[in-house]
Amino acid sequence: MNGLETLNQVMQYIEEHLECHIDDKEIAKRAYCSAYHFKRTFSFLAGISLQEYVRRRRLSRAAVELQDPLNKVIDIALKYGYNSPDAFTRAFQKMHGMTPTEARGYKHPLKTYPPMTFQMIVGGSKPMRIKIEQVDSFKVVGIKNRVTAVNEGEHPGVNEVWKSADHETYAHLKSLNNIEPYGIMHVNVGEEGSQTRNYDYYMAVATTKAYPNDFTEFIVPAMTWAKIQVQVPWSREKWRYIYGEWFPSSGYEQIEGMKIQIGPEVQVGLEKQIMNEEVDAELWIPVAKVKHRK
Repeated sequence: MNGLETLNQVMQYIEEHLECHIDDKEIAKRAYCSAYHFKRTFSFLAGISLQEYVRRRRLSRAAVELQDPLNKVIDIALKYGYNSPDAFTRAFQKMHGMTPTEARGYKHPLKTYPPMTFQMIVGGSKPMRIKIEQVDSFKVVGIKNRVTAVNEGEHPGVNEVWKSADHETYAHLKSLNNIEPYGIMHVNVGEEGSQTRNYDYYMAVATTKAYPNDFTEFIVPAMTWAKIQVQVPWSREKWRYIYGEWFPSSGYEQIEGMKIQIGPEVQVGLEKQIMNEEVDAELWIPVAKVKHRK
């Protein structure tokens, strides 16, 4: 992706196609990267998914068009991708707090979501050390839990793993770590491609050793990674640096695959992790060179 100008060109394409199908191939063509990478970049910069943004924009336009009594509810519903009045009514009420019929006679402005554009704000973002590296396949073992993604804050399913592990199990897990990368790994498998927002989280280590039955194994395939030196806890500014500054100038884009964070150590058995200062960690994101698209 070639900077903010390109990003905003894609946003203009989306705005012009809210009444019809938004084509992933067209997004990729205009963004000079895969649609997958564009959607990941958008979500980290905007704080919501592209799908949710499109939904809000369509329902915002629908609210405006309902003010004209000549426009039928069913016609507006079909225009913005809803196949039935009931589906449209449920979505409209969820966003605006009233049904489309009630909105017709409403005398005050409805809640709307304006078109989004991106601007670069020069601030105190701290540059991160990032290197691209090809890594051979390796085995990981650890404690697994099925979790649900959250937009911000702690992941309850991840906290459950940390809270339920005892000190003996945690020490045993760390003792298995006999190959690189060294350190406790936090691995999200299936998060990026999930339509349900459910994915597998592992607290794990890399190893060649035998392991007990209460641990779960998986294989990290050989691939190219962007290894990002960062300090946690995470903040939106750090994600914006990665997706808003580094990726557009790197010549690489994110591809589908697991996301790995090495570190920090976990305080097992606690209801909530306590972090009084920033701690070093390394984030691995699977990447590929951006292909030139005509």
